[in-house]
Amino acid sequence: MSAHCQLTGARPGFGNKISHSHRRTSRRFDPNVQRKRYWLPSEGRYVRLVLSAKAIKTVDAIGVEAAVARIRARGERV
Repeated sequence: MSAHCQLTGARPGFGNKISHSHRRTSRRFDPNVQRKRYWLPSEGRYVRLVLSAKAIKTVDAIGVEAAVARIRARGERV
C-alpha cells in the first residue's frame, strides 16, 4: 500500500539525506498515515479510511459524511 491520504491526497515527498561529510543520498518523506474505521450512518456500515494525521483532525471538524463525500468527489472508492 502506498503511503497516501485518501482525504487530502498527501503523498510521499522526496529529497536528500545529507551526511556529516555532506554527501547526499536520496530519501523519502512519508506522510503520517493511519488506518481509521468510522461508522457511516447514512449507509449503516463502517468504512475503513487511510488518513493522514491532518485529515483525521479534518474529519473530526467536518464530520465523516462530508469527508466521505469529498473522498468520493476525488474519484476514490470507499
